[in-house]
Amino acid sequence: METSMKPIIRITAALALTLGLTMGALAQAATISGEVKKIDEGAGKITLKHGAAKSLGMDEPMTMVYRVKDPGMLKQVKVGDKVTFEAEEAASGYTVTRLQKAK
Repeated sequence: METSMKPIIRITAALALTLGLTMGALAQAATISGEVKKIDEGAGKITLKHGAAKSLGMDEPMTMVYRVKDPGMLKQVKVGDKVTFEAEEAASGYTVTRLQKAK
């Protein structure tokens, strides 16, 4: 019984590794690079100039106003900062779900 389990364990490990690598690549593809142009803490919004955002269906560079999921994100950046961010489209518009200064 023990020898017949080894191939199954190997296949399971290979699938887990492949899935992990694929999910990592997808998360990286969803990350958008941009620059902070304006911050409106009172409204919970940020204006970002960014390149193509394939994860949002935007093929061209543009400057857009986004809502932020967590208003605390706005305290971490200032106008002129280069950032990376992730956003999602909702009924109320586009919302930044993750924001950090670019490295």
